[in-house]
Order: sequence, then structure tokens, then C-alpha cells
Amino acid sequence: MHPQLTTYITLISTSGVLNLFLCLYVFWRRFNYTNVANFFIFYTASIAVYCFGSAFGLLATDLAQMKFWTMIQYIGMPISSPLGLLFIMHYLGIKITKKRCMALLAIPVISFIMVATNDFHHLHYRVFRVDPTLGSPYIYQEIGIWYAVHGIFTFGCMFAAFALLLFRWRETAKAYRFQLVALLFGQLVPMVTAFLYLIGATPAGIDPVPVVLWISSLLYLWSISTSRLFTVMPIAKDAIFNSINDGVIVLDESHRLIEFNQAAKNNFPQINKTMFGRDINEIWVELSVNPFPLAADAESSQEVLIGAGRSEQIFQVRVSALENSRGLLIIFTDITEVKRLQVKLEQQAYYDELTQVYNRRAFLQQAEQDFRLAQAKALPFTVLLIDIDHFKRVNDTYGHHIGDQVLVHVATVCQTQVQKGQVFARYGGEEFVLSMNGRTAKEAEVLANGLRKHLAFHPLVTEDEVIAVTLSIGVAEATEKAEETLYRLLNKADKALYAAKQEGRDRVCVFIGKEEGVKP
Repeated sequence: MHPQLTTYITLISTSGVLNLFLCLYVFWRRFNYTNVANFFIFYTASIAVYCFGSAFGLLATDLAQMKFWTMIQYIGMPISSPLGLLFIMHYLGIKITKKRCMALLAIPVISFIMVATNDFHHLHYRVFRVDPTLGSPYIYQEIGIWYAVHGIFTFGCMFAAFALLLFRWRETAKAYRFQLVALLFGQLVPMVTAFLYLIGATPAGIDPVPVVLWISSLLYLWSISTSRLFTVMPIAKDAIFNSINDGVIVLDESHRLIEFNQAAKNNFPQINKTMFGRDINEIWVELSVNPFPLAADAESSQEVLIGAGRSEQIFQVRVSALENSRGLLIIFTDITEVKRLQVKLEQQAYYDELTQVYNRRAFLQQAEQDFRLAQAKALPFTVLLIDIDHFKRVNDTYGHHIGDQVLVHVATVCQTQVQKGQVFARYGGEEFVLSMNGRTAKEAEVLANGLRKHLAFHPLVTEDEVIAVTLSIGVAEATEKAEETLYRLLNKADKALYAAKQEGRDRVCVFIGKEEGVKP
């Protein structure tokens, strides 16, 4: 064997062994690395197949063996450059979708099929035979149309990976630039060698790329061992900016739009790059129909409602100054669901589920505040306890579903008579309660009788029945004594209600002094 050929085989085998080692080493430690290691595993595996196929091809003794090992090379070689590009994209934080992967891997698959079936169409190699001058295993070839497509695609993938790394150099912190150098040269070495091969500047009959791939392998190995490649990596600024869940709008010192992230675009589909350079107040009117709600020259925060109906959204909008700059950040967080949940929880906590009026807890909380205010201002304060007469009979006669309708009907009728500042609630069971701040017992008695009469004129009308409903009502007014409390007042109203029931129901009784109550 010619010494030069032995050198080629040795270098190519070294490249294959190093890439196989890198593949197995990273695979063995993959659980200690980030997801980018998975792309690197497939990348180095494909290069290893390419190198070993090339090495065995140089040991071939006839054309059939040369064609076989060339086909083996094309299992790994076409796919290695797009896998390298995918590895670099993931390293830089560029989003990789299934469609992108499939698009990048389509041509390599076609290239393998073209080589495997070349004898039938000669689209990849127009001529593929033993070099008549150098002899076996050197190849003389004339390229076909698909070879040109495959070559342009392969070179394009390597160039794209190199360019992406180069463009991120200035944005990359110094601590990560050792990694970037290794990756840059890892792409540059095979790219330059492939270019020289394509223009015929390398020895005839030999593919020089696997001869030099050991250099890239050593660079990757150095980066893994010294700069913690796969464990500590830079994440591209754009990837971070566009992965933030909060919408971000960036303004310059004149409050003009200069950047926005994907979340801002998702929340405001109208925003686009044609708006760059325009004033935020002008843009905000287009986005939300309203002027910008905050002062764009100070740190501030505010809840902002945008839209109406089902499209209504609530944002927590914050204005923040950029460090080392006169620009501003507008950050808006979508709190629509939080607000809806808050309203729902408040509804469950303070409103009766059936009648949708205040429940006992909400009444006591609000009435206690009103009671203290009335005492502080020396104003009268009165409560009414309202009971539906013979409610159990309604349930027994018509069923509980009609009983529920009666409760809702009574609550609705009473609410039409309640004035602003008065607190009406379901007290429990078939009882309701009403507090009247600034009203005397006499005024409350008039209102109570008005409720009775109004309900008498408005019975519950169902599909099958017209159900008359009457009320018994107890009234009690707070005294000016120091020991008077809301709970004592409610107890007095309860005694008056009991007296109304004892005297035949469908009436109002007022608590007076130590009496249980007297009829009006």
C-alpha cells in the first residue's frame, strides 16, 4: 500500500474514532447535560459513519467494493451537515420545529437514495469508476445534477451554522466565547475543506473532508472538557426575550417603539415592525382604542382593561426604566383569568348561590361597618328579619324545586323595594335580613308593610300554579346605649319576628323596649 494512502486512512480512521468516542461519551453522560447533547450525539454518530465508510472505501480493491463503501458514506455524510446546523441552532436557543427538522433532512435522504440507485439514472454521478491513472481505490467521477444540489445544500448548512455562531459573537459573554471558538472552527474546518474539494484544489480521487475532521473532533472534546459545553451554555438574547410570558414593549428615550417580544404580539396581533419609530401614545390608541394609561416618564403600575365582552382582557401594566439607558420598558401581564377567578371566589364567599343576593357572612360584615358609622354619627340604625310564611308547606306540597323558585321570587321582589345604602341578604333557610342605616323603626315598619303588600300583589306564577306568598317581619331599632351591638339588635328583631308569627303571620312587629314586640 502506498505510504500516502496509508496516511489518508490513518487520519480518516482517527477522525472516525474520535467522533465515535465523542458520541458514546456524551451519550453515556447525557443525563447530566441539557437537551442540546441529543443533537450532538446524532451529529457525531453520522460523522463517525461517514469517516469509517471513507476509510474502508480506501481499502477497496474493485469498483463494486468502492460503490458499496461510497453508499455507506452516504448514510452519514449527507445528514451530518444539517444535524450540525440543528445542533448549533439549539445551542443558540433558536426554536426548532418538526417542520424545520423534516425540511433539513429531506435532501440528505434523497441524496442517499440517489447514490444507492445511481447505476439506474446517473443523476448523482454521471461517471463513477476506478481512476485510470491512479488505479484502485482512487475514484474518477463526473458529477451529475443531484450531486450539485447535494453539494450546495451541504455547504449551505455548514455556512449557515458558522454564520449563526459568528453573528452571536458580540452578544456572547466572555465566559462562553471559548465554546463559541470551538464551535466556529468545528464548522469552519470541514466547510473550507469541502469548498476546496468542490473546486478541485485537493488531491484527485480522495474526499479530503474526513481526513481533517479529527481537528473538529479535538476542538469539540476540548470545549466539553474545559468550558463545560452542554452544562453551562449561553442562551441567545432573542430566545430569552421571546420566551418571556409577559408582553414587553421597548421604547427609546423619545418614547418611540423600537422592539417588542412574541408575547406582546400574541396579546396585540395588530402590533408589527412597521410601527417602529412611532410614539407609544399613538400606537396604544390603535392597540386598545384608549390613550396610554400611565406616565411614560416614570416608574408606575396600573391595571388596564382592554376590549369588552368575551374579548375583554385585563393587564397589569408596568413602566420601568432601562438600566444604562434613557429608554423604557413597558411590561404587561395578562391577569384576566386571575381577575375572573377572584370575582368567582368573591361571588362564592359573599353571595348566596341560589338567590344571588348577599349571604349571611357578607351581610354581617357590611352591616357591622354601617352600624359603627351610624353610632359614630348618632344616626338611627334599624334591621328587619323577614321570614316566608309556611315555607315547609310549600316544599311538601309542590316540591323543593318550587320551594327554590319561591326563595328566588321573594328575593327578587324585595330587592325592587330596597334603596341605595340598605343591605339586603339571605340570612339562612327561608329567612332574609335587611339593614337600614339612618332610618328609624317607624320608617322601617312602613317599608316592611310595603314589602308584604308588594309581594301579595306579585305571587309566584309557575307553569302549573299561581302560588301566593306572605311574609312575617320583625323590626328592631338600635338604642343609644353603649352596650348595644349588631348581634343584640338582630336578636331583638328575631324576637319581634317570633311575635309576628305568634300573632298569625303575614304581619310586621316592632321590638319596643323589653317587650317582645307589638303589632303596628
